[in-house]
Amino acid sequence: MSNKIMYLFALCTLVFSSCQATSNTSKPVSLATLPVNDDREEAIMAAGCFWCIETSLGLLEGVDTVISGYIGGKGANPTYAQVTTGQTGYAEAVKITYDPKVISYDELLKAFFQLHDPTQLNRQGNDVGTQYRSALFPLNAEQEEKADYYIAQLNTEKAYEKPIVTTIEKADVFYPAEDYHQDYFNKNPGNSYCQFVVQPKLDKFKKVFADKLK
Repeated sequence: MSNKIMYLFALCTLVFSSCQATSNTSKPVSLATLPVNDDREEAIMAAGCFWCIETSLGLLEGVDTVISGYIGGKGANPTYAQVTTGQTGYAEAVKITYDPKVISYDELLKAFFQLHDPTQLNRQGNDVGTQYRSALFPLNAEQEEKADYYIAQLNTEKAYEKPIVTTIEKADVFYPAEDYHQDYFNKNPGNSYCQFVVQPKLDKFKKVFADKLK
């Protein structure tokens, strides 16, 4: 399998549900930096609706936790209702805690670019708005260097027909999303968005990363 095939992701078509279709009310969880063991590292990534990437990334060997949340906007303690307006600047993102002895940041980048279409500006499929942008939030100089290099290589190799629009942004405060968003797919398998959007991406992911799963 070539690198191009590895990284390209065929988006599902004729799907009319969106991440905004389900909106429950829940108290926001304040703050954001969770304790990390000395032998663990973190990564923050945004690739459209956080329900989609949370489930898949959590299956990778070496990944301890994946938390859905918000980052990159203005105003403290954002709520889902506020973020979905597209006016806050916040992106739906995930914070990944992982064991670097088992899985590297490079491998997480591969998974990230397989899980979504990084050529779509401020959208993924029917989810439209800056809150669904493709973005990486490096937590140190090494992650930033690798993110820059990876994007440059994909563009050089023309892995996609269009240029990658993934942004590399400063990682400020990460706010965990409301409780009902955490592990959303597994808790709501009958939800139409989960069935028609999340499940196909998950199935594709499992095939591509079969040898990397728990």
